[in-house]
Amino acid sequence: MAANGRDTPSLHRRALVLAALNGVLVFSAGVARAQQKMTRAQAEYQDEPKGILMCGTCSLFIRPAGCKVVEGDVAVTGWCKLFDLAD
Repeated sequence: MAANGRDTPSLHRRALVLAALNGVLVFSAGVARAQQKMTRAQAEYQDEPKGILMCGTCSLFIRPAGCKVVEGDVAVTGWCKLFDLAD
């Protein structure tokens, strides 16, 4: 506060900028959650493994039959082009 008891314009600007940044971050998080998953066709999903590569060993696999990026159920022994070996 200024000596006269009033807020300075720079404090108002700072508060406005912080509020805007918080709004952008909240909006960005909402958009990220709203993104749709790929269809099985887009991911070139198949119910069989590709050699030793399979959904069950992929970092995107969600037990028991889900995927973070492919919509619908996937088989533990399935595979798609988005395969990412879990650590």
